[in-house]
Amino acid sequence: MKNQSKRICIYPKDIQRITGKSYRQSTRILQKIRIELKKLDNEFVSIEEFCNYTSLKIEQVESLIIG
Repeated sequence: MKNQSKRICIYPKDIQRITGKSYRQSTRILQKIRIELKKLDNEFVSIEEFCNYTSLKIEQVESLIIG
């Protein structure tokens, strides 16, 4: 049985898959989250932070990006 590794950070491609928006729009969403959370450009955004920002349930998001 394979152990499924879980990620804690989210990428524009994940946001694209979740929202159906373009890759460029997904990078803008990620940038807005970074600005809101006062993160630097090189800091990652966690899945939990993304869910808090978008009011999505973490279980739904994880099933879409880890699967």
